[in-house]
Amino acid sequence: MVFDNKFIQLRVEKAELLKKEGFNPYSNDSKRNTTIEKYLNVNSDIEFKENKRDEKRHYILSGRIKLFRIMGKASFIQIEDESGVLQVYVARDNLPEGFYNNIFKKLIEVGDIVEVAGYPFVTGQGELSLHADELRLLTKAISPLPEKFHGVTDKEIRYRKRYLDLIMNADVRKTFKIRSKVISLTRRFFEEKGFLEVETPMMHPIAGGANAKPFVTHHNALGIDRYLRIAPELYLKRLIIGGFEAVFEINRNFRNEGMDATHNPEFTSIEFYWAYKTYKDLIEITKEYFKYLFEHLNLPVLLPYGDLEINFEKFSEIPLIESLHTIGKVPKEIVNDRDKIVEFLKSKNIQVKSDLSLGQLQGELFDEFVEERLINPTFITEYPVDISPLARRSDENPKITERFELFIAGREIANAFSELNDPVDQLGRFEAQCAAKECGDDEAHDMDIDFVEALSYGMAPTAGQGIGIDRLVMLLTNEHSIRDVLLFPAMKPIHTEDKRDESHTDI
Repeated sequence: MVFDNKFIQLRVEKAELLKKEGFNPYSNDSKRNTTIEKYLNVNSDIEFKENKRDEKRHYILSGRIKLFRIMGKASFIQIEDESGVLQVYVARDNLPEGFYNNIFKKLIEVGDIVEVAGYPFVTGQGELSLHADELRLLTKAISPLPEKFHGVTDKEIRYRKRYLDLIMNADVRKTFKIRSKVISLTRRFFEEKGFLEVETPMMHPIAGGANAKPFVTHHNALGIDRYLRIAPELYLKRLIIGGFEAVFEINRNFRNEGMDATHNPEFTSIEFYWAYKTYKDLIEITKEYFKYLFEHLNLPVLLPYGDLEINFEKFSEIPLIESLHTIGKVPKEIVNDRDKIVEFLKSKNIQVKSDLSLGQLQGELFDEFVEERLINPTFITEYPVDISPLARRSDENPKITERFELFIAGREIANAFSELNDPVDQLGRFEAQCAAKECGDDEAHDMDIDFVEALSYGMAPTAGQGIGIDRLVMLLTNEHSIRDVLLFPAMKPIHTEDKRDESHTDI
């Protein structure tokens, strides 16, 4: 059982003793009138010589006890709220008779959430603190916190018990505040550009919008299967067909694929579609978007990322085929020859399916030899039609599309293209994808006749783009696992017989 642990039982007993003494260990009447951050800021002018009660400066603060240092007739505790950490001086003679020895020292401990009232003073070591003249318990924590103070370091515990990770690691809270700010700034940026935020279905009748394996669920009322959405693309383009000219959606997508440092089965992205624009216009708005984020997040344009330094003043563009030999050092004479590519990959001990097309093989070359070398922001353009089922063909070269992907620090951050609005061409692309699926490609796109019909009513020339929010936040916060920017990442279940007592793991 969850409360069988002996340490927890001791704390449960203390909660019961508090009740017997007339103290509610789970109060709901906090009188807090400021935060720790505001308290420290407004009293930054206090000096050591002013260590006396000041009726004009009397504050009530609340927070979790993170440190408890008992010194006879007086003690220091350290409390923490969302905004910061504060040292509190608690003296026996300033509290009701008996409270200090019988309640404070015996029944209140690290992890508990308390309310303290008092006045500011500065210690002999120069630390602005609070001299408490009142203290009461708000919440008794019956599970003890880990014993050390540098935070939970066991990644399994951090991800499975994110609440404990957040309690112990202030830097983790900072990362997720930045994530929320990125999403807020993203929304503001596109609204200021005249885009309309919309919502589209999360359950689709057809797994479409991208090449990926879907999650399948069942709709009981309709008696049919539904797919958790891979991408919102086809619904957003329906809205462009319907007459909206600039739309965006920030939401979750689901892909039933492997998990690694940059992939989670559910992830957040923004997709936006812009009528009467091309993928070249999207390159420019993407540069503006990054500039906007960096200015509002106060980030340096030379951004450290692990051992790398990324220069966000150096955006570059290069066609995919050209990148194979200029960046990936693939021999130029083989990049347009299917058989030679297969031989080259085999010589590098890279196994590929025998039925891959030239465009698909060029994509394999890019993945193997180019992607990880793209450190500064790089727009890879002109993707083969074979791997771009929804993108518009180039008028100059019908074998390639008007598409780009943005790579930073060796990872894809965004995908965009001038949208295909020829319904006949789109039908043919869907048919090719269906043929690929019949040949065993479980990530190929399904036929979407309704979307083809929608296109037949006419969609204005449009450009669309998706940006992965999770990977973007990883980049901006110098995190190297997607799990570190997801509050609750997907985890394998722990079998009961293998489960450890994680409550008291050393940190």
